Amino acid sequence: MARWLPRSASLARFCQKLNRVKTLEDDMMETSFNRCLSTIDLTLLGIGGMVGSGLYVLTGTVAKEIAGPAVIISFIIAGFASLLAALCYAEFGARVPKTGSAYMFTYVSVGEIWAFLIGWNVLLEYMIGGAAVARAWSGYLDSIFNHKIKNFTETHVGTWQVPFLARYPDFLAAAILLVATAFISFGAKVSSWLNHVFSAISMGVILFILIMGFVLAQPKNWSAQEGGFAPYGLSGVMAGTATCFYAFVGFDVIAASSEEARNPQRAVPRAIAFSLGLATGAYILVSVVLTLMVPWHTLDPDSALADAFYRRGYAWAGFLVAAGSICAMNTVLLSNLFSLPRIVYAMAEDGLFFQVFSRVHPRTQVPVVGIVVFGLLMALLALVFDLEALVQFLSIGTLLAYTFVAASIIVLRFQQQKVDAPAPAAGGRPSPEPHEGPSASELKEYESFSDKLQLVDRDKSKEHREPGQLKAAFEPYLEFLSDFYPGEVVTVAVVTLMVSAICLCSILVFGNTHLHLPTWSYSLLLVLFSLGFLLSLLLIWAHEQQRGTQTFQIPLVPLSPALSIILNIYLMLKLSSMTWLRFAVWLLVGLLVYFGYGIWHSKENLREPGPQRVTARYVVFPSGSLEERVQAVQPSSQPAAGLPDADTEDCKR
Repeated sequence: MARWLPRSASLARFCQKLNRVKTLEDDMMETSFNRCLSTIDLTLLGIGGMVGSGLYVLTGTVAKEIAGPAVIISFIIAGFASLLAALCYAEFGARVPKTGSAYMFTYVSVGEIWAFLIGWNVLLEYMIGGAAVARAWSGYLDSIFNHKIKNFTETHVGTWQVPFLARYPDFLAAAILLVATAFISFGAKVSSWLNHVFSAISMGVILFILIMGFVLAQPKNWSAQEGGFAPYGLSGVMAGTATCFYAFVGFDVIAASSEEARNPQRAVPRAIAFSLGLATGAYILVSVVLTLMVPWHTLDPDSALADAFYRRGYAWAGFLVAAGSICAMNTVLLSNLFSLPRIVYAMAEDGLFFQVFSRVHPRTQVPVVGIVVFGLLMALLALVFDLEALVQFLSIGTLLAYTFVAASIIVLRFQQQKVDAPAPAAGGRPSPEPHEGPSASELKEYESFSDKLQLVDRDKSKEHREPGQLKAAFEPYLEFLSDFYPGEVVTVAVVTLMVSAICLCSILVFGNTHLHLPTWSYSLLLVLFSLGFLLSLLLIWAHEQQRGTQTFQIPLVPLSPALSIILNIYLMLKLSSMTWLRFAVWLLVGLLVYFGYGIWHSKENLREPGPQRVTARYVVFPSGSLEERVQAVQPSSQPAAGLPDADTEDCKR
């Protein structure tokens, strides 16, 4: 039996490695990047990331093939779900003004392996986003020239008949990505200036589309003769919502750029709110005018808006829309190429990804290696892959990142703020850990568990409660939870909440279709998993959370993040099985990278102390709160110079 103990200890240490969290620097404003971006810069960067191919391509694709005119409802639901996620990003971006976005937020609150997987998926998200936009850019430019570029390529190069691959290689899409990569390499100020120019043109084109579109609107296009407002029903609306998430991934660019913001505590939340509000309004209004101008089933998915104006007899307007949409897509390309290398940089800087990507050019102050390498990868994706397959793949990575960021907000809000203990004086004993409670001279220590049990009847109604501790009002009813470390119960409750949400959404999505559950079992499972979700939520709410921070905080925690979690999971389950299969393959590749490189080169390895003999002591504050502290002591056989033997010290206490 004893021979298994070392293996158990090794397994425990291995699990600790997987779940270790990132240690943040004391001065989080210190950076090797250039803090030069204002609130306006970040807002336009977010608008540029969201209002591009999603507006000019997805509106037509989802309307024709998935939801019909009810694409409007799909964008409203997607905008609401994105708002919940955006608020979580805003709080994290203000509290942790470091590049890395969802990867960084997960690393500082949940654990290393989860952060790596989120970062790995965010990399794919940005690569696919850039490639999909480049193909849309190419398609719109081709439509201006009456598809002559496409016909020339198919005639002289040939076509492919392979699933998930494009019909022909898109050399134009690859070329624009290479040009954008070159501009991004010149630095943040050059990228921001280009984004301002293209964003101004894009917003002017959107205003033209709305004014001209409402003039040409025909309400009969929503009538039953044309298929009605929601021809694919509620299922089509929700499936369209999952795809429409592609339109709102741009606000993540703002969080990824927080390390280059002048005042991230104020600029990041404001920029996210402004950009998401403007983008959501634009998507809804453009969807209205598009489906009212022409019947939804006659839309051209590749260039819906320009084609709609052409068919209504306004060729000059269609040309203007196509030219303006190209400018809008340029902003999306810049946003993706701007953010992706910075997330790679954050992972490489932490040691989880190859170190070469952590190099910052001394003159331009940008991660030029990451920009060049991933710009080339984007160009390769745009050259060979189909737009629709790319968009479906993009949604699942985005939704997963939103889910983990929402869970991280709950965990972080109920954690005690970490304060570094002062170094012990030479020749003296270690000083007590700092806390916001009574002074060290007021502490009482209890060496036995029986002493701990004698404190049960102590009146604790007036004591100061730390984040993660049970609220005093609930202690008479949930007294058995008082013995856990602060935040421990909340972490378990978050895991239970996510498991309940997965089960509940699985029953909603697959219960009647794939599982063919009878009505009684379908209803019973819905009730059970709903109760599990609600009880987990109530258990989290019964604990104290951090209050009075100087930065932005999302309201209604834990309700708001919980709603974001369950909505994101539901939308993920609405995606196709092939999307999940490709996603699983990508995750397996990521795990190979992590266990082959990341776990061994992580900088948190350098901060881990060597094995020490430890003893546990119970430290009781006069107010009655209790915490267990683990303190390393010198082995009794080799007492340190100037220090008494540890066992003798225990006896004195």
